[in-house]
Amino acid sequence: MSKKVIILGGGVAGMSAAHELAERGFQVTVYEKKAIPGGKARSIPVPKSAKPGNADLPGEHGFRFFPSFYRHVTDTMKRIPFGNNPRGVYDNLTNTTRIEITQFGKTGMLMLAQFPRSFGELKTLLNSLKDLKDKVGLLPGEMDFFAGKIWQYLTSCEARRMDDLEKIGWWTYIDANNHSPAYQKFLAEGMTRSLVAANAHVANAKVEGDVGVQLILGLAEPGVNADRVLDGPTNEVWIDPWLTYLESKGVHYHLNTHIDTIHCDGKTITGVTLKGKDGKTFDDAADYYILAVPVEQAARLFAEKKHAPILEADSTLQGVVQLGQQVAWMNGIQFYLKEDVPMIHGHVIHIDTPWALTSISQAQFWQGFKWPTVGQGNVNGVLSVDISEWGVNGIIYKKPARDCKREQIKKEVWEQLKLSVNLPGQPPVLVDDNVLDTFMDPDIKGDPNRAEPTLYKDAEPLYIDIIDSWHWRPDSYTRIPNFFLAADYIRTNTQLATMEGANEAGRRAVNSIISISGANVPLCRIWPLDEPFFLSIWRWYDRRRYDRGEPFKEDFPWFVDVAQWILVTAYQFWHNITGRRRQEADLHPSENIETM
Repeated sequence: MSKKVIILGGGVAGMSAAHELAERGFQVTVYEKKAIPGGKARSIPVPKSAKPGNADLPGEHGFRFFPSFYRHVTDTMKRIPFGNNPRGVYDNLTNTTRIEITQFGKTGMLMLAQFPRSFGELKTLLNSLKDLKDKVGLLPGEMDFFAGKIWQYLTSCEARRMDDLEKIGWWTYIDANNHSPAYQKFLAEGMTRSLVAANAHVANAKVEGDVGVQLILGLAEPGVNADRVLDGPTNEVWIDPWLTYLESKGVHYHLNTHIDTIHCDGKTITGVTLKGKDGKTFDDAADYYILAVPVEQAARLFAEKKHAPILEADSTLQGVVQLGQQVAWMNGIQFYLKEDVPMIHGHVIHIDTPWALTSISQAQFWQGFKWPTVGQGNVNGVLSVDISEWGVNGIIYKKPARDCKREQIKKEVWEQLKLSVNLPGQPPVLVDDNVLDTFMDPDIKGDPNRAEPTLYKDAEPLYIDIIDSWHWRPDSYTRIPNFFLAADYIRTNTQLATMEGANEAGRRAVNSIISISGANVPLCRIWPLDEPFFLSIWRWYDRRRYDRGEPFKEDFPWFVDVAQWILVTAYQFWHNITGRRRQEADLHPSENIETM
């Protein structure tokens, strides 16, 4: 008889673990506290927004973003059936082609989201390089210095990155203190604050370097799209089909179910007590247990007195309590428009906005979506915005977002967007009369004891990798032989709190269960972050220097340059034979999986 696994938490990590286990013949039960599966990745229907016969407007916790270095989550998507799509919900990903960086009162700086594929796109690329000087205001030599730091990262060995760069912030690594305000805004704060809601002073330089390099490589490689988005609301084109597939494989998925107690006898987990929607508790037991909840929830569980036996059985989990403080807010707000405003074909980083806004006009990517069937039938576009900075004063109300009423947040965000894209002397891009409705992430909770509550917490904050935090992060396995962890805060190659990291974490937990159980099934595939292999000779030589206690040095000896030339020539020869590289998910199809 196959082994039973209970998964506590039904977000991307929990669903990924359930997916891999079910395809390998395990019995799987998932308990999720929310009424909608998918965790932070889910769509959220806008309550009371529909007229009779229509569905509610689609809201989002935040817009979805699938960069080219994602391999784990896209591999799973290819195994989720969707209509006649040959590659399942993976075929619901669509490419963006542009990225825009806006400033108050200035024309936006347009960049490519892919390697140039036409003469027009080549001109766009060249113009964006010119804009770095004319519009951004970088001083002479600053871009060269920054490129040198990226080169240093690419040619540093993994041991040096982990032991040195893990212990400093991104701000320190790129020497932001000694450069211009433009350098600080665009190259130090821009990437960390707008993309991962992190403060550049405390954001881990290793993680920021890893992700930054991956994004740059995606932009620089021919035939690869660095930025992909879904072609419809997340639940409709991904999460709901995923749940349907899991249930077809025998997964028992329970919503509106909270964790009450995880019982431990000091050696193993003996069962769990859960609380259903009706408030009544019940017990369940299995051979193995996966805790797949976000870090702040895991920290609260482990800090409770009734869960002390778990920490006694594995004292290393005390680090999770510490990690539970390393969170920031990154939440979505949608503006539903009477007339669609496409803006650009991709994401916009509004770099001057105090609340670190990023946005995307989604209707242009939802080509098959039937707008008349949702809401009041009069919406034709949606501007989806992420708010990444909740602790800095706004422009209108002169206070942080976390201290504003919900209506104040909506108005403040809209005004900051208008300042970013409406230029003096030109017809406005965003106008007030075009907004039909607004929806803000319900995870932003107010004080229920106030008649007009101000905001005081985020129910689903984002885990942030701060300086020197790797040693606090747990592995997927624990010292309790039937207890495992799957969430984006565990140790993964991805490291960053993303759907990709959560999926990889789920795979690692499943691999641990396969190993412990002795099941005769294939392990889940785990991919490392991809870096140019022809730089391996540089990293090899730096590792020799590191092992001898020497610092990083840019001027490598002549034989390294010769080896570099040989590797580059070999790579170009191989590339010409095999053709242009396809998307990574296509290069690495998942193995055929046989059930137990």
